[in-house]
Amino acid sequence: MRIGELAARTGVGERSLRYYEQQGLLASDRTPGGHRDFPERAVDRVIRIQELYAAGLNSARIRRILPCMRDEDGGPSVRATPALVADLAAERDRIDRMIGDLVRSRDVLDEVIAAASVDVAPIHPFPPRSVDEAG
Repeated sequence: MRIGELAARTGVGERSLRYYEQQGLLASDRTPGGHRDFPERAVDRVIRIQELYAAGLNSARIRRILPCMRDEDGGPSVRATPALVADLAAERDRIDRMIGDLVRSRDVLDEVIAAASVDVAPIHPFPPRSVDEAG
């Protein structure tokens, strides 16, 4: 499939797809005319890359991880090294800390919202009219 179709099917811009390819995260063949030709499995690969970016990983780390992840063909192409496993465990711990921080922030906001809701007068869409305006 052409890059435009891959972009449409994944919701990822063509510029990002070119970057993924440049970083070694995504591969394509070239047509005789020089256009990129992505295999069908590229859709799943791009979605996986997006998930890893969303988790806070950078392209270098993603490049190390992708070959160790299960692909649509059923198995990883290489086994993760002990160093990579340790690196990933540390990354998971970082994400867990971030989740904890976010939960605490949400709890504080809930408390503020609850306290403010008790003391807030109802909001009227229009200010009350004065006696002079009523007549």
